[in-house]
Amino acid sequence: MKVCPYIEASFEILGKKWNGQLVHYLSLCEGAQAHFSEIKRDLAGITPRALSLKLSELIEEGLVKKLVENDSPVTISYELTEKGVSLAESMKPLQAWAQHYMNSEGKENGEQ
Repeated sequence: MKVCPYIEASFEILGKKWNGQLVHYLSLCEGAQAHFSEIKRDLAGITPRALSLKLSELIEEGLVKKLVENDSPVTISYELTEKGVSLAESMKPLQAWAQHYMNSEGKENGEQ
């Protein structure tokens, strides 16, 4: 039996450190959009370099778009695309599963 190539491709994106968290984080932001500094502040542990690289990866995948406002000063924000919003929606059942079966230490919780 062969693994579905679409599932494999999905996990190729989401399996990379920070990618799933970034998509989820942006989905929770107003307008599915946030500034670099906000993301860095709220995703504890991510370095500025890693955040920059991950956002670039997600832009290449078509999940995030970079918005540049040429005001003074120039402001840059990142927003989920329609494709990114759809991915975030598809992650909700996984979140519900994790809330149901995993305790705060990240181990299986056999109680129902």
